[in-house]
Amino acid sequence: MEKKLRYTLGKTERLKSRKQIERLFAEGKTLSVFPFRVLYILKKDDLISDSDQRGTLPTLQAGFTVSSRHFKSAVKRNRIKRLMREAWRLQKNKLQLLPDFHKITLTLFFIYIGKELPEYALIYEKMTSVIKRLIKLTGENR
Repeated sequence: MEKKLRYTLGKTERLKSRKQIERLFAEGKTLSVFPFRVLYILKKDDLISDSDQRGTLPTLQAGFTVSSRHFKSAVKRNRIKRLMREAWRLQKNKLQLLPDFHKITLTLFFIYIGKELPEYALIYEKMTSVIKRLIKLTGENR
């Protein structure tokens, strides 16, 4: 039976925990695809094998931020974050459909490092590049 794709970005899929964000900055690895810098932690979950226990833990969480140094206006920062979340929401299923993905926990934090207000097409295209690199990384860490 095929799993139906859901293009959502729910509460559990958003990275909100201050502890997790601090851990990402301290221990996380970096991936850069201009205009994004992506901090990530990729963890294997060999210990958790029960599907009922696995259902309560999110396997993919993402957070988004924009520097207030480059964008003084909160309206512009919020717009860029909204574009980033939308591009992520529509494309994250490519990453989740990997056969080995259910045994991996991936925590991501997207930082917009560009200095100009972007168009949605650029954000979408670069998010695609980031996801392709993450797919490659998850394949290497088997």
